[in-house]
Amino acid sequence: MSWLQGKIFRIGGLGIGGTAVAAALLVAAPMAVHAEGRSPEYAAARAAGKVGEQQDGYLGTVGSQPAAITAMVRDLNNKRRAIYTEGAASKGSTVQEFATATACRLLAETTPGEKYQAPDGSWQTRGATLPPRPAGCK
Repeated sequence: MSWLQGKIFRIGGLGIGGTAVAAALLVAAPMAVHAEGRSPEYAAARAAGKVGEQQDGYLGTVGSQPAAITAMVRDLNNKRRAIYTEGAASKGSTVQEFATATACRLLAETTPGEKYQAPDGSWQTRGATLPPRPAGCK
């Protein structure tokens, strides 16, 4: 898992579903979620608007995509799920809480022109303002 080495992201002070989740719950959890950006195939698909961030902390394909892109997204989501599972276990949260807290950050880190899934399930293109994020994000 060399793609994990040296990748630590911090998430703090996030609330989930209207209840506050202690900052200690998620701080210093190993998060290699953006390590996937090292893949030229992923970077190209993201730049072309073929993949985007979802409200649940996972990637999604925008519309119908070739099998190679669908397989890449599935593989990256499996890696994310493993990271979320490990982080949730070490911090005493559920995988869903951990993934949603990460979605708050990942959606905020999208850049103008990138795709994201809105709360209503539609795919949108990020403009100059932050995209809508899950309820409870701070």
